[in-house]
Amino acid sequence: MKTKSEWRTYGKDLLKNMSTEEKKQKEQEIYLALLNSKLWDQASTVGCTISQAHEVDTAPIIDLAWKEGKKVVVPKCTPKESRLDFHQLTSYDQLETVYFGLQEPVPTLCPVSEPNSIDLMLVPGLVFDLEGYRIGYGGGYYDRYLATYANETVALATEAQVVSSVPHEEYDVPVRNLVTEKGFRL
Repeated sequence: MKTKSEWRTYGKDLLKNMSTEEKKQKEQEIYLALLNSKLWDQASTVGCTISQAHEVDTAPIIDLAWKEGKKVVVPKCTPKESRLDFHQLTSYDQLETVYFGLQEPVPTLCPVSEPNSIDLMLVPGLVFDLEGYRIGYGGGYYDRYLATYANETVALATEAQVVSSVPHEEYDVPVRNLVTEKGFRL
């Protein structure tokens, strides 16, 4: 079995090597499945990252959430404390570029949201299995956050990112739902 590090490399390579056309087509199918679900309909506050270029693009999801009157909260990492906090975002102008080119909210412009006020959390990752375990970027931020988070979680991924099994530890928190271009897998 591959190590987490090997799976991480596999996932990054897989996403970076997908053609723009293929990525856009798969994203449209993923969006349709998510946005036509009860999870989406019932959520008034949605937590999600500002995606990187190689990830499933979250901008259309954020834009639709705003259009539908949903609150959008995005993560801010505090590396010194290994902590993740979610801040309400009402405009892309409230973002700043931080380490590794990530886009995060400017804390002075965006109020913090309490974890369980977030109805639906879109959890990022590189590789997923059908038990909901994932290989992320290796910081453990989401696992620590999700350890006390009680509401719905969903990961958006292409079918190619879904494998039979990924290594996981007792502190790893699986997502409850997984959506690919083939619809809900969990």
